[in-house]
Order: sequence, then structure tokens, then C-alpha cells
Amino acid sequence: MPVISVIVPTFRRVPELARCLAALGGQGRPADQIVVVCRDTDTDSHAAVAASGKAIDLALVGTGGQVAAMNTGLDAARGEIVAIIDDDTIPSPDWLERIERHYANDARLGGLGGRDVVHHGERVVPASEAKVGIIELHGRIIGNHHIGLGAAREVHVLKGANLSFRVAALAGARFDSRLLGAGAQVCNEVGICAAVRRNGWRVVYDPAVVVDHFPAVRHDEDARNTFSPVAQHNATHNETLAVLDALPAWRRPLFLAWAFALGTRASPGLLQAPRLAAQGAPNVAARVRASLSGRCAGVKTWWRTSAGKK
Repeated sequence: MPVISVIVPTFRRVPELARCLAALGGQGRPADQIVVVCRDTDTDSHAAVAASGKAIDLALVGTGGQVAAMNTGLDAARGEIVAIIDDDTIPSPDWLERIERHYANDARLGGLGGRDVVHHGERVVPASEAKVGIIELHGRIIGNHHIGLGAAREVHVLKGANLSFRVAALAGARFDSRLLGAGAQVCNEVGICAAVRRNGWRVVYDPAVVVDHFPAVRHDEDARNTFSPVAQHNATHNETLAVLDALPAWRRPLFLAWAFALGTRASPGLLQAPRLAAQGAPNVAARVRASLSGRCAGVKTWWRTSAGKK
């Protein structure tokens, strides 16, 4: 049996962390190691880990942001397989058993992710999409991991709420420290999944590998369901940088043309502004400005750090 380490990054979400750890304790296939990564100043979470009564490795990080936390967890993990989940999730009792089975049955499997079933109060977001975890020809990222249905299949990108890697497939790769943000640092999964694929391994999404996800408060500028120009700039910077790194050279101009002209509703380009305004969307001008500044910053970061290496 392979050694499996589970990494749980957390920050000031003690009730959610306690619930997640309790669910990890109820796995049919127990984790060989649980690593909880906390900010060094988050003493409430330190106390919650101590009070859990479980054999847990507490890894402390002094730098804010999910990237530093997950990289600290990877450095602390002893397993041949590392599984990462959010602290506001509850893994199904067969979660680790299914993960182990996938890696045992596929010697070229480098990364595996599953569905995070999102709960909003009493409402559960149903599965509805077959297209999951794809970077389209022009560079648009299709997520849908929380609503994926169908059989296990190969994808480009997994979701950090529920993913795992074979350590050999990482070959030393880590989450990208160039990403901006003090908390969630969106698109952090894109680069590490691309690295696994470049190393010759498969990345697979199986919606039967399930965690229940109860989205909790974020203690940073990227608060859920609110608009922040800083968070918008950071998110678009991160997406731009991650996609430029992931795409082959011939697709990058196509991505940049699409991103600056059209983009998405969440990260709109110039031509999206009239449509969004006509629909009565809030903060259209500010969202477009922050998105375009993030695009420019992402291109600059990529050019400065990656352009000559790709």
C-alpha cells in the first residue's frame, strides 16, 4: 500500500477545520499522515489541532496566501501520494480509498481530482456539466469541478478543494510563488497540473471522488460574493500568468487577443463592457479596469520570469 499524506491548509476557520479533521478520522482507508498548515499567528487553529486528539503534523507558515501554505504542506508530507483538501470540506468516507485505487490501477496517473459538492445552506448545487477542467484552444479555463458528472476522464486542470498528486510526478514542482494575493490566490492549480502533464503523467478528474464543500468566509481581499478591485486585479494577473505558462507558444497570441478583447463575465475584456452594462451588471467600469490592469501585469510577470524559458 502506498503511503498517503493529506494536507489541509487553514486560516482562522476553527469550526470548519474541526469538522474536516473529524471526517478524515472516519475514512475507510485511513490517512498515513495528516498535515495541517497554519499561519504562525493563527493560535486558535493551533489549539484546535491540539484538541483534536489525533496524530496530526502541524506545519507553520509565516507568509500569507494559499501558495505558501500548500508548498509548506508538500515539504512536510512524507507520502508517495499527497492529497489536498480545503478546510471547509468534508471528505466522503471512501474518499481516500477511491484515490488509492485510482493510483494503484494507473501507473501513469500523476494527478487526480474529484467533485466538491457545494452546499449553500440547505441548497446543494447539482451535477450538470460533462465539460470539466479544460483549457480551451484560445486559453479560456473551464472549471465546473463542483458540478461535474460522467466517468473519470483526463483533464488539464484540477481544483484545489479536492485534488491529489503522485509525488514522483511532481518531480519537485511546487505551486507558483509568483501568484498575487494574500489568501485564495486563484488559479494556483493551473501551473502545477501543467507541470505534471509536461512531465509525462496523466491528470484525471473523477466526480465519484467526492468531498462536500461548505464555502466559508475568506479572511483576505478576495471575499466571496463581493467586488474588490485589488482581488480582481490579482485574479486576472494570476489567470494570465498561469495560462501563458501552460500554453504552447503558438496559442499564446490567440489567448491574449481573446483575453484583452472579450475575456469572461468574471474577468471582462473591453468588448464585454457594453454587454454587461446593458444587462445591469454592477461595477462594470471598475471590473473592466481592474481586469485589464491584471492582464497587463500578468503579461509583464510572465515576460520577466518565463518568456525566455518557454
